[in-house]
Amino acid sequence: MQYEDFKYVIQDVGNLYLGSGFSYEELLVHEMVPFKLKAIISQYILKEASSETTLESQFYYLEENTFLYEVFGQLKARIKVQIQVEKKGILGGRNKVGYKEKILSLQELAGMNLAKKKGAGILVREIIFSKFGIMTFNI
Repeated sequence: MQYEDFKYVIQDVGNLYLGSGFSYEELLVHEMVPFKLKAIISQYILKEASSETTLESQFYYLEENTFLYEVFGQLKARIKVQIQVEKKGILGGRNKVGYKEKILSLQELAGMNLAKKKGAGILVREIIFSKFGIMTFNI
């Protein structure tokens, strides 16, 4: 059985939302992914990344000042993450660990080192591409 919870494509007027469970190979064959994004993936992204790489791992390990960082910057990517937070228990009881959703810019996520990401318990859940960024990307 395949893990499908974070494999979705949703569009609104200004953005394209991709679940982080997709690999680049799966995005290239998905019918809801716009053609121009597929062209960008095949012409630019797959020259630097493996087709089996998931969006979750790509963005989790993405570093500043790399070619892929520049490509995703041109696409005006934002990343929805879940960050581990500690919630106080009722009446001074035991603290519980929970998750809070937050949308980070590409610069914020790539600017964190790996130790900080692990320490914060960050989970990448969704990639948000600006349709304007996709439209203005020169192929």
